[in-house]
Amino acid sequence: MSRIGNRVLTLPSNVTLTVDGNKITVKGPKGELSTEISKHITVEVNNEEVVIKRDNDNYKNFHGTANANIKNMIIGVSEGFEKKLEAVGVGYRFALKGNNLVVTAGYSHPVEVSIPEGIKLEVPSNTELFVRGADKQLVGEFAANVRKIRQPEPYKGKGIRYSDEHIIRKVGKKAA
Repeated sequence: MSRIGNRVLTLPSNVTLTVDGNKITVKGPKGELSTEISKHITVEVNNEEVVIKRDNDNYKNFHGTANANIKNMIIGVSEGFEKKLEAVGVGYRFALKGNNLVVTAGYSHPVEVSIPEGIKLEVPSNTELFVRGADKQLVGEFAANVRKIRQPEPYKGKGIRYSDEHIIRKVGKKAA
């Protein structure tokens, strides 16, 4: 049985959390995030502590999920989230062009991906990409969509991968 819903969250000094019925809004230096929670979950803010309670045991799954989502919102507006991608392969590269990310990944044409609002990209070198933002779900989804352009293949390891990802390599054909 998970006890994630019962943990008490602490608010940093530069973050404010407001509750308006079922809508939770968190404001901080990195931005503002809001979400709707179940009507069977109540959120209480006491000084620097946030306590999440449920009506009864029928709503345990909503309880833990609401607690985790609120914690991610607090971390997002105070510190932010980051994913690092690497392009491995000859001619594979990233480039920023206006409000688009241009990915050259071995196709006959470069692939352009529009950058959603709330995401900041940084390209320190043409084979590295940092995806940053306050919304954990948005950062992860954008990074996954960029990785999907050319997933790493198991023989040479070419493709777009997360920096901490380990690719299991296959041996391939051997000459007799």
